[in-house]
Amino acid sequence: MNNVASNTPTQTTALLKSDLLFNKLKQQGSLLALIFLVAINIIFTPHFLEIQTLYVNLTQVATVAIVAIGMTLVIASGGIDLSVGALMALAGTIAPLIFLSEFAAQSPILGLSLAIFVAIFAASICGLFNGFLISRYNIQPIIATLILFISGRGIAQVLTNGELQTFDHPAFEFIGTGRLFGVPFQAIITIVIALSIAWVLRRSIYGRFLLAVGGNEQAAKLAGVPTAKIKMITYMLCGALAGVAGIITTAINSASDANQTGQLMELDAIAAAIVGGVLLTGGKAPIIGALIGACIIQLVGYTLLANGVHDAVAMIAKAIIIIAAVYIQQVKGAK
Repeated sequence: MNNVASNTPTQTTALLKSDLLFNKLKQQGSLLALIFLVAINIIFTPHFLEIQTLYVNLTQVATVAIVAIGMTLVIASGGIDLSVGALMALAGTIAPLIFLSEFAAQSPILGLSLAIFVAIFAASICGLFNGFLISRYNIQPIIATLILFISGRGIAQVLTNGELQTFDHPAFEFIGTGRLFGVPFQAIITIVIALSIAWVLRRSIYGRFLLAVGGNEQAAKLAGVPTAKIKMITYMLCGALAGVAGIITTAINSASDANQTGQLMELDAIAAAIVGGVLLTGGKAPIIGALIGACIIQLVGYTLLANGVHDAVAMIAKAIIIIAAVYIQQVKGAK
């Protein structure tokens, strides 16, 4: 305080501006990390700047980003969702069962539309079920979502008898492999979802209520916020986004694999959300941060693989990133 008081007005203004810049840089840590990763790849990774490499990364990051957005909403409410990978498998299984049916053969457009709607709707209902258990019976989120983490994939395996479903359906495959104006269609879907949810959080009553519930649920309840309803809507949205990601994954592979679709996706989504700046204590939902976090998680894996490092090391690197992100949050919270 004495140093500031002894400075001239010009020096004081300069100090305040430098502090403000430093604080902004700290807040944009994930963005700086992404820029650093890109720079490292430009220097060390062969062919990184080629268009094909960009398409590969956009294709692989889209599903992680979509699920991470849903996970960000859930964590912002003070919860967690371990069932997203299983719901991806469930949605990816239901869609082909419908658009490959005799009904769809007679009405292809209606059959495809119904397949996508029913698959996402089923995942949404599963998410709503998670929210109901948590809000109605006060079950811990990690336990409540563990139910569908186990049974959701089991249902998908029962529907397909545990077998791989392959298909040749150009209209459906366009969702995962098509390009619109040269941009991967799934990347467009991801951006539209991110911007839409970011707008909802900023402009709607739901957004304000969600952050209030995550920040202090008891205070929000006393203030008249329908906390149970907000939680159920949030888990339902998370389930729906997992369903969208499952459809995209199935479309990319031209096959529905209930055993592998969405495997470990819950971990990547949680990692992306945390790296993107969501607080594990709730009350903050940086949607664009989730996108950046997903890009970081994807680039870490790609960088290691492209430079000849074993895939197992990428998993260790992701774990280190999560630890670092949580540690930074704790340091910030202690100040």
